[in-house]
Amino acid sequence: MTEKTATSALGADIPGSRDKPLFTPGPLTTSATVKQAMLRDLGSRDFVFMETVRDIRGRLVALAQAEGKGYETVIMQGSGTFGIEACIATFTPPGGKWLCAINGAYGKRFAAIANALGISTVEAVFPENRRVDPGAVAQALQDNPDVTGVATVHCETTSGIMNPVEEIGALAHAHGKRYFVDAMSSFGAVPLDVPGAHIDYLVSSANKCIEGVPGFSFAIVRKEALLECRGWARSVCLDLLAQWEGLEKTGQFRFTPPTHALLAFHQALKELDAEGGVPGRAARYRANHDTLVAGMRAMGFREFLDPGDQGCIITSFYYPEHPAFDFDTFYKLLNDNNCVIYPGKVGTADCFRIGSIGRLFPPDFEALLGAIRRALTAMGVTLKEGS
Repeated sequence: MTEKTATSALGADIPGSRDKPLFTPGPLTTSATVKQAMLRDLGSRDFVFMETVRDIRGRLVALAQAEGKGYETVIMQGSGTFGIEACIATFTPPGGKWLCAINGAYGKRFAAIANALGISTVEAVFPENRRVDPGAVAQALQDNPDVTGVATVHCETTSGIMNPVEEIGALAHAHGKRYFVDAMSSFGAVPLDVPGAHIDYLVSSANKCIEGVPGFSFAIVRKEALLECRGWARSVCLDLLAQWEGLEKTGQFRFTPPTHALLAFHQALKELDAEGGVPGRAARYRANHDTLVAGMRAMGFREFLDPGDQGCIITSFYYPEHPAFDFDTFYKLLNDNNCVIYPGKVGTADCFRIGSIGRLFPPDFEALLGAIRRALTAMGVTLKEGS
């Protein structure tokens, strides 16, 4: 299944990959050529490696539509959450306070990290199946004039909902606040004009829509907002200003970099460009999503979100209302059929999630739908088709 579709994609893959396709929001299925890029050992101070890092940083600024507009890329070892904590720890001024616009687990995580660091937060909380309301954010800013920054999630992976980051950014800018966007599950597949959205700090990671492998996160930061934070960092390792200064001065990381993950990511960026950049990748993910949703609806599954709020990254479906349905059994049956979906459910509803990203194509989703039909049959679950 995966081998056939992958080898036809842009000529970028090599036959022979037998890994189970990952219908998840990351880590995700990668091309054989991205995997192959890791089969090389480079020293962290090798000129070739440092040039690769320099090129990665420039390509990421370009993806943010921020070339020549005063933005910098800072790469940080560790998962995406490491990058978020680095931003909070580095960019919060002494006595600073964040307004956190939350409609899922990852918005809650931002507030939890800030609180663990002794940083004050104000939470504007919305239901998991509703977008962040800019009007409520505006009211919260009026009610809390001591807030120094606003934070939200672009694609909240809890449900797959897309939040109006441009509108929220306009509000933050109008009130003179710094603006943070967690774009972990959207960057590289959802067009976003970072300067136009007044974003000061954006964080994503290697193993999402750019289709690299886990190992590091990155922050795309407005340089003026980066330089103002000198002396604010609450961590030695997660000090993004010090990290940036090291990369600028010597081209090197302060601590051991994930060399192999960076080589894979560089190849993944080239493949993103070959696919037509963000618009091209968005079109494939949208085709994946549309194939999935059409097939699931035909089987009788219902989505958790309204179609107008749903992104093409990950989709939540309600558990079937059938006494024989058990998610753990369902998950195992799919896994036995070489299809890996996302375990765990939305916090307030009995749902499961299926990702549309990674090196997957509509035929992969047709195969997944077939595996879902077989799993339901094995469980004795009969749904009303087309409901």
